[in-house]
Amino acid sequence: MVARPDSVPAPGAGGHTACDGALAHAFGFLGKRWNGILIGTLMHGPASFSGLRRAVPGISESVLASRLTELSTAGLITREVCPGPPVTVVYSLTDSGQALVPVLSDLAAWSRDHLTAACERVGDPNGDAPDASAPTDPAPGDEFGARRRSEGA
Repeated sequence: MVARPDSVPAPGAGGHTACDGALAHAFGFLGKRWNGILIGTLMHGPASFSGLRRAVPGISESVLASRLTELSTAGLITREVCPGPPVTVVYSLTDSGQALVPVLSDLAAWSRDHLTAACERVGDPNGDAPDASAPTDPAPGDEFGARRRSEGA
């Protein structure tokens, strides 16, 4: 088997190669917290800063500003200042960002089809789905839940 020039043999892996360098780079960038989510949000069309802030719960304004600058510098989004009044700033995907849309759509479909079920099995060494009759919400004031205590966690 001939190794691709952009892959590196994994130490001690018996001739197997490590992840493709370009794929590792893509996951490193898109996997950085909020980057993929912001691109996924902009897949649906341009959005203002405040629109993105509302669409992505949990992101702070400073982190949003930082990630938008990073995505813009990488050439995946554009920042357009629209004259007012009031002056607004709108973010949209560039051609490079648009090129990610089919990939991210496929990834979302794969996640719906495969990852949801896998996540339901996490923690069960047999791979069985959790008992549907067991309560999933803890009682008020019981942040860990009675089920976890009964399982010895």
